[in-house]
Amino acid sequence: MTDFQAIADRVEIEALRGEFTDAAMMRDRARLASLFTEDGVLRMPDVPIEMNGREEIRTGGERLQAQWDFFVQNTHPGVIRIDGDTATGRAYMQEIARMQSGFQGLNYAIYHDRYRRTDGGWRFTERVYEIRYFDTTPLTGSAPAGDIHAAQEAR
Repeated sequence: MTDFQAIADRVEIEALRGEFTDAAMMRDRARLASLFTEDGVLRMPDVPIEMNGREEIRTGGERLQAQWDFFVQNTHPGVIRIDGDTATGRAYMQEIARMQSGFQGLNYAIYHDRYRRTDGGWRFTERVYEIRYFDTTPLTGSAPAGDIHAAQEAR
């Protein structure tokens, strides 16, 4: 592998992780599911949730987002280790959320990732979400009223 190819692979994997966060924030579950291989798995043992395959990732994500009052996820780059057409890595997360049930919190977590190069580019084969810190202190802020997503799409 050339140095240029290694750099290109790292950039593409980092873009994949950014695309995941953008799809989650924009509530685009079909796009989020497409970032996984057909047999990809999304595991959240601390929640506990496990979704296997693109369709389950899409529908499971829709069920989760239906429970949110608001959700903000920030991804911070982590390590990437490439081995030919597969790779592993970690991405560090900071999230704040409030559910419609009133449950709320701030957390810091790590995604432990496995990636595979496909004809369509790098994809997740597995994401395992590990919560490292969770704070349920009542959030004092709020989400803006109205459907901002609909207003943005109308522009």
